[in-house]
Amino acid sequence: MKLLGIGSRIEHATYGTGVVTNVTSKHYWVTFIKDGLETIAIDSDFEVIEAVEDEVDTISFYEVEKSLKSLLQKWSDVTEIAPIADRWKKGTLIFRSADSNLADKEIPIDTFFHKIVMVRDRIRVMEQKINSSKTLDDQDKIDLQQYITRIYGSLTTFNVLFKVKSDQFVGSRSK
Repeated sequence: MKLLGIGSRIEHATYGTGVVTNVTSKHYWVTFIKDGLETIAIDSDFEVIEAVEDEVDTISFYEVEKSLKSLLQKWSDVTEIAPIADRWKKGTLIFRSADSNLADKEIPIDTFFHKIVMVRDRIRVMEQKINSSKTLDDQDKIDLQQYITRIYGSLTTFNVLFKVKSDQFVGSRSK
């Protein structure tokens, strides 16, 4: 199977017509006319309208992308784009009190998900700042890292919202 290059045009049964804007080892990032940016597995079922070849070196492109993300996360609090799982798109989160006299509170799941991603990214930045700190000793770094791991573990409930597994929270694992 030959990989499509950036700029290739495809027709997807669910999303319609789109253009490949990024390629990773497992996914195409495709900007679709009607649904915007979506990630689809490389082996997904779609029709190639126009293939652009020899434009992608997935190993070096991926490494460059990974390095750039790492630098941006280390030196800024820019939020990384993480796609929401398809089943939650355009959904609503409803908070309902046990007191039936109180009104429900509804918010779009996309808004809630964006807040969760911002929390995750800020925890990652804090983790990197702790690890690169020159004023903290090694034991302080270990202690703070354990707290961060526990925070990630507390947030794993929200992993159901993430489309891509590598974007999810990971706490400490038992062996």
